[in-house]
Amino acid sequence: AGRAVQVGISTDEIDTLVHEETLKRGAYPSPLNYRGFPKSCCTSVNEVICHGIPDDRTLKLGEIINIDITCYLDGFHGDCSEMFLVGDVSDCPPSSRDLIQTTYDCWVKSMNFVAPGRDYKDIGAIIEDYVTPRGFTTVKNFCGHGIGRVFHTNPNIYHYRNNEPNGQMAPGHTFTIEPMICEGTNKGLLWPDEWTVTTQDGKRTAQFEHTLLVTPDGVEALTGKLESSNLQFWEVESEVHQGVWLGTTEAAKKRMKEVNENLGVVS
Repeated sequence: AGRAVQVGISTDEIDTLVHEETLKRGAYPSPLNYRGFPKSCCTSVNEVICHGIPDDRTLKLGEIINIDITCYLDGFHGDCSEMFLVGDVSDCPPSSRDLIQTTYDCWVKSMNFVAPGRDYKDIGAIIEDYVTPRGFTTVKNFCGHGIGRVFHTNPNIYHYRNNEPNGQMAPGHTFTIEPMICEGTNKGLLWPDEWTVTTQDGKRTAQFEHTLLVTPDGVEALTGKLESSNLQFWEVESEVHQGVWLGTTEAAKKRMKEVNENLGVVS
């Protein structure tokens, strides 16, 4: 889906690609018909915070888009999302590049925190304390979630400082972290389609998401990248972690080293 992002393609065409490629792999697109959602993925462009419904709108040079994909395979859901640029990095406004970089870095920083015995509530403070000094805001109306045999379940993962008693992480827990970070206000506007949510001031927003597995020695991304994945500027220029991030366990670190070497990242 990410490789398909280019000037002139419609988000509906991206959705068709996601649908077909999901079925080819023996899976089902979890969003399709979920509580009435009409498409197989979410495409959130520019000021759309989340749940953008693919349609005939075509992408324009310099825009940014989040593609959120969840697949149901062998009895389990896997949920992830990533940002993509329409055009080259030079076509993207500097403010949008900063937004995406900050969103990516706070996300990785929060995932590095995940380990058995740690409180779920502390994830949000890591995110908010990172983005606020950089002039950005974090959305409070939507959150990460437990996931597995059920698409959305406990615990709720808040992306802002909070004291919610959401329990502690333990080996075997699976959940998502998916911060939505905004250039301006973090207040959202729900469209009449009852899904699409945009920023109230029309400024841009960005998001990243992985499905994570807590293990005895850390965390692993179940939706992590492969050697065939494209390396993005925010992974190369990150102040938190350079290259693809796959987790903190010894197995994840070994795999991460192999993938990043294949992608040409020098650690």
